[in-house]
Amino acid sequence: MVKGNLIIISSPSGGGKGTLIKEVREMLPELGYSCSHTTRPQRFGEEEGREYFFISEDEFRQRIDAGDFLEYANVHGHFYGTSLAESRKVANTGKDLIVEVDVQGALSIMSKPELADSRVSIFILPPSFEVLRARLTSRGTESEEGLKIRLRNSFKEVQLYQKFDYVIVNEELYSAARQLCAIIVANRQTVSRQTPNIKGILDSFGAARHLFEGE
Repeated sequence: MVKGNLIIISSPSGGGKGTLIKEVREMLPELGYSCSHTTRPQRFGEEEGREYFFISEDEFRQRIDAGDFLEYANVHGHFYGTSLAESRKVANTGKDLIVEVDVQGALSIMSKPELADSRVSIFILPPSFEVLRARLTSRGTESEEGLKIRLRNSFKEVQLYQKFDYVIVNEELYSAARQLCAIIVANRQTVSRQTPNIKGILDSFGAARHLFEGE
């Protein structure tokens, strides 16, 4: 069975990657999704196992020692990590797997040579700094100091877009979601991904060759 692609989606905090992924999963319901673990507090409206698995720092460190994470990072004072077992389970079904990660986590995954043939990295860029600041402010989940840290870090994070395969400017949700869907679907059609299917087609041509031999 062909393994699915690992779709790495990253952005600065407030770039809208979570909302965008939710929209894309409705458009492409066959996508797999890896729910990350985090030590940050659960926000109003979030559900355990939907946005994140919320765990203590002690449990997170135990999972690090056990090698449970594909990647993990300390971002804005809290740990975030992607489950290695869950990622393998979904990929082995042949489904594409979306992984929503911060920029540090994305770069960590992209540095792993064993994933080079199956990963597709996409950077979600806000249309301007002013829009990013407005989005972070409007969600009302950060203290004043936390907001300053996220905005300060964004200056460095947006400069790393060149490390990714694709960039989507998230100005209008539906348009950005269609672009993301197009990238995911197009990467299913690469020669390496299609080779097992193509082999069966070519075998059928080989089996039929005798029909024309001697003409």
